[in-house]
Amino acid sequence: MAASGRDRRPLTARDLALIAVFAGLTAAFGLVPAIYLPISPVPITAQSLAVLLTGAILGPGRGAAAQVLFMALVAVGLPLLSGGRGGLGVFVGPTVGFFVAFPVVAALVGWLTWRCGAPYVLWRGLVVMVVGMIVMDVLGVLGLMAVTRLSLGPALLSGVVPFLPGDLVKCVLAGLVARGVHAGYPGLLSGRRRRGRR
Repeated sequence: MAASGRDRRPLTARDLALIAVFAGLTAAFGLVPAIYLPISPVPITAQSLAVLLTGAILGPGRGAAAQVLFMALVAVGLPLLSGGRGGLGVFVGPTVGFFVAFPVVAALVGWLTWRCGAPYVLWRGLVVMVVGMIVMDVLGVLGLMAVTRLSLGPALLSGVVPFLPGDLVKCVLAGLVARGVHAGYPGLLSGRRRRGRR
């Protein structure tokens, strides 16, 4: 697995440490209490913000690896999902689509961030975050439909629409944090082409 972008070097000890740190960050965001709405079986959580940050900061390979590690820890029973959930039961619950989207979205956001080049430009970063959140919602709705047998309309109304304001806030926060991190550590995504400042 590449460390980032098109960099094909093997993972180093630093890469493995970053993967572990961001798996831990995703778990830490699970400590924020989940908020359940009466119209939806899907809770509002902070962990999707951690997924966006993982991809934007680590890149596609390491970002996806961090989320796969997090998923494995949840699968073996650690209560790391928001609300203290864990175990194989999460793979048959109404949030399964959102959960399995974690490594997909981290990889996508990481790849798009790498493609956008350096330095990190906020408006591009925000577009990347929105694209990542859309993919998470699409996979989440598909999972919700599969588990609950809801049709598309009700699934969208219960699984996406109530969360749109919060999702936009998460995208903005993720973009701002990623910009700050890349400004401080410009070599995190090796191989990014340099862009002229605008």
